[in-house]
Amino acid sequence: MLEQRTIKTLTKAVGVGLHGGQRVELTLRPAAVDTGIVFRRVDLPNPVDIPISAESVTDTRLASTISNGDVKVHTVEHLMSACAGLGIDNLYIDITAEEVPILDGSASSFVYLLQSAGIVKQRAPKKFIRVTRPVEVREGEGEKGKWARLEPYHGFKLRFQIDFAHPAVDSTGQSVEFDMSSGVYTRD
Repeated sequence: MLEQRTIKTLTKAVGVGLHGGQRVELTLRPAAVDTGIVFRRVDLPNPVDIPISAESVTDTRLASTISNGDVKVHTVEHLMSACAGLGIDNLYIDITAEEVPILDGSASSFVYLLQSAGIVKQRAPKKFIRVTRPVEVREGEGEKGKWARLEPYHGFKLRFQIDFAHPAVDSTGQSVEFDMSSGVYTRD
């Protein structure tokens, strides 16, 4: 059984938001089993919780934004990447502004913070999403259309194709596949 994880002790960081330039304090605190990852805006007269879920994502232009009503937290992607990479399931993130500090511009500083606090297993199984039927999301039509599709598979297999004609990317029609169960990586 893979167990849920949180941090052992609280840890703090102070930095500046990339887009807003505002000073922000971040406090990462342990959370109980099945809490999930919860951002808490403690700078407001009445603190507001924003639990992480697909439904809480309200904007992805230039940064990932989560919201609960009118209360938002911007640029959560680097901290969330660190949590995902370290397998953190339960965590409270107290924040004193509308944007996560950029720190070094990557997930590395957040990985360091989480590891410095210590990562502990919790006596409860991790929860996973099981894809039981194909799911597809589309946006736009024709050449400008974008889409993503999930299909049932026993294991982990990722296949993606980029068809983006731009000098910086130059990836028109390239396809990449990685099968975790076999460790095979292929590229067209």
